[in-house]
Amino acid sequence: MELAELEIFRAVALEQSVTRAAQRLGRVQSNVTTRLRQLEESLGVSLFCRDNKRMTLTAEGQTMLDYTERLLALAEEARQAVQGGTPRGRLRLGSMEAAAASRLPGPLARFHAEWPQVSVEIQTGTTQALADAVVQSRLDCAIVAHPTGGRQQDADMRELGEGLEGHYLFTENLMLVTPPGHPKPKTVADLPVRSLAAFPQGCTYRRCALQWLEEQGSDPATWTLLDLTSYDAILACVMAGTAVAVLPQSMIEMRRVPAGAGLMPLRPAHSYLIRRAGFDTAALREFAALLA
Repeated sequence: MELAELEIFRAVALEQSVTRAAQRLGRVQSNVTTRLRQLEESLGVSLFCRDNKRMTLTAEGQTMLDYTERLLALAEEARQAVQGGTPRGRLRLGSMEAAAASRLPGPLARFHAEWPQVSVEIQTGTTQALADAVVQSRLDCAIVAHPTGGRQQDADMRELGEGLEGHYLFTENLMLVTPPGHPKPKTVADLPVRSLAAFPQGCTYRRCALQWLEEQGSDPATWTLLDLTSYDAILACVMAGTAVAVLPQSMIEMRRVPAGAGLMPLRPAHSYLIRRAGFDTAALREFAALLA
């Protein structure tokens, strides 16, 4: 079993296609097919179900992918460790949408200017999806929001995933945004609709909104939840009078919420850079130092 075979296997698993995997890796399709077949023969199992040119993982394939992610992450960590203290190689960074838009452009530009040898791969998602990806070695680190209120030093990263550690970065002020044309709300009873527009399950800000409803004596089960995948779509629903939303103040300022919309402070939410405990590369150290 070679690292090259594992990289090919992972690419096919992610792309669900030999053709797209070959394009992604810069290899000819026949080479990808041959190396994949050799890996399956050496393991004595089928890693994929082949149906109408779509490659989906078997149960054994999914198990193999979990190990592959860890092996390739460890190989990259080892490669950077023996190459000295100069950051190089790859840094796989996850981030919430809000942080990617409002917090990362400047630091990423400075990081690239100082360490052009590092290839930064960025993935966005909900806090829980990103934390899961870090635990499973699909990401090296991620910027996430912790659902626990109170002091930032009291947050327990184990709530997001076993084996995670986090370093505090910043605090967002969460605001309740309500449709224009209504009096600005003071309590949940003043809200004009009973629908909440939010990112899907796993979003910390969504969780904070539901916690607030409970604290206000409003049963979240009586609310309609609109799962959306962008802040623009969330704000569009609010401005159309369809729903209310909970947004970080930084995004409200960036999106220039129209005058007349109701804004009510909800609570602070602390954000952290998380990594697997013990994971360490020169690229990650420099990036963490830059953020700090």
